[in-house]
Amino acid sequence: MNRYDRRKFIRDTALAGIGISLLQPASLFASMRKDRVRIGMIAVGLRGQSHLANLLRRNDVDIIAMADPDKDMMAMAQRHVTKAGKKAPIEYTNGPYDYKNLLKRDDIDAVIICSPWEWHIPQGIDAMKAGKIVGMEVCGAQTLQDCYDIVSTYEKTKVPVMIMENVCYRRDIMAVHHMVKQGMFGEILHLQGGYQHDLRGVLFGNGKDNNSLDFGEKGFSEAKWRTNQYLHRNGDNYPTHGLGPVGTMIDLNRGNRLTHLSSVSTKARGLHRYIVKKGGENHPNAKVKFDQGDIVTTSIQCANGETIVLSLDTCSPRPYNLGFRVQGTNGIWQEFGSGGLDTGHIYLEDVSPDDRWENTKDYLTKNDHPLWARYATDAQGAGHGGMDFFVDNAFIESIKRNVEFPLDVYDLATWYAIRPLSEKSIQENGQVQAIPDFTKGAWKTRKPIFGVSDEF
Repeated sequence: MNRYDRRKFIRDTALAGIGISLLQPASLFASMRKDRVRIGMIAVGLRGQSHLANLLRRNDVDIIAMADPDKDMMAMAQRHVTKAGKKAPIEYTNGPYDYKNLLKRDDIDAVIICSPWEWHIPQGIDAMKAGKIVGMEVCGAQTLQDCYDIVSTYEKTKVPVMIMENVCYRRDIMAVHHMVKQGMFGEILHLQGGYQHDLRGVLFGNGKDNNSLDFGEKGFSEAKWRTNQYLHRNGDNYPTHGLGPVGTMIDLNRGNRLTHLSSVSTKARGLHRYIVKKGGENHPNAKVKFDQGDIVTTSIQCANGETIVLSLDTCSPRPYNLGFRVQGTNGIWQEFGSGGLDTGHIYLEDVSPDDRWENTKDYLTKNDHPLWARYATDAQGAGHGGMDFFVDNAFIESIKRNVEFPLDVYDLATWYAIRPLSEKSIQENGQVQAIPDFTKGAWKTRKPIFGVSDEF
C-alpha cells in the first residue's frame, strides 16, 4: 500500500467510524453523499465566469441561480450557459443586495462568491447563516475583525467554507509539494512566494478604449472596484497566492501555524507614472494620489521555526512571476517563470552537481503529484493553466462526499489576516505583529489533508 493509499485508508476508516470530518449539520443533506450539487453564483464578473465555465462542463452540477447587479456581466454569464446547452439560471440583478434573495432559495446547496473584495466576508456570513456552503474567492481581509467574524459564524452554524486558492493546485507547485512530503528537501527552513504581477492594465480601463485610464464608476471589470483599494490603503492586499501554496507544504493550521509578521513598503510611484505615461501630466487622474506602495515585503515566523517571505508587486513593469522558493536542510527549489515544469532551478545535496543549479523539468515530471497524474486530461482548457479545474473539483467533490474541505475557513481567516496585519505593521514602521490563532489551539492536533491523495 503506497503512501497515498495508506492515508486514504486511515482517513476513510476514521470517517466511517466516528465521522470526525463531517462539517455539515445533518439538516443540510438527507444523506451522507450527494450525486449532484446545486450551485448559486454570487457575482459573475470575469472571475465568476471562469468558475461558471468549469462547472458547466460537469454533469454533477446544476447552476440554479446567479446574482450580480451588473447586467452586462450577467448577460455574458448567461451566454456561457447557453453555449453549454444548459438551462438558464434564475437572475438576481436588482441592486447589490439582491443576492440575499438568492440565499432564500431552498433549491441551492452551495454558493461561489466572486464579488469585489469588500463584499466577501458579509456575503459569506449571510450565506452560512442561510445554510449555504461557501466557496470564496481570494483576496485579503478588509479588517482583522472580518477574519474573526467568519470563523465565529462557521463555529456557530457549522456551515463549511472553502477558500478557492487555485495556485495551491498549480502543477509545478503540487510536484514540489509532493517532493516536500517525501522528504526530498530535508527539513523545511524557509519559503517565499507572492503576487508579482503587473496589474496596471487591469486597474485602469473602460473595456472599450485601449487608451482609457478610467477607474471607479467609469471603469470596466476590476478597474471598477479594485483600483479603489490602492487609494487609501498600503499593505499586502493579495497575500493568498503566495502564502497558500507554501503554507500547505508546512502544514499550516494542521501541525504548524503562523505566529508573527513584519511588513515594509516602498514608496508609491508606479500607478501615477503609468497614468502620466499614457495620458500626460494634465490627465485628470494624474492628480490622484495612491497610498499603496509599489512593493510590499512581509516576513513571517512560524511555530515550528520556518520563515516565510511574501512579496506584493503589482504596480511596476515586470513579467508575471510569483517568486516561489522552498528551501530545506537538503536542497532548494526556486521558480523563475509562470508555472511551467521547466521554469525553475533546483539543487539537491549529494544529487545535483556541486554548486550548480539544475533545471526542474526532470525532477518535477518524475515527481508529478498524483492529482495531476490522474486529472491532467480533465484539466485541459480550464483557467490558469488547468489549476482552476482542481480547485473547483475539490469544492464539488467535498460537498458530494460530505467531507472536510482541503482548504477551510481557518485557512481563509489566517491567509486573509495578512492584509490588515501588514497594513498595521507598515503604519508602525515595520513593527512586528502577532498573528492570531484562529483554531484556538486545535492546530496542534488537526491532521494535514491537502494533497494527501489523488482523489481531489
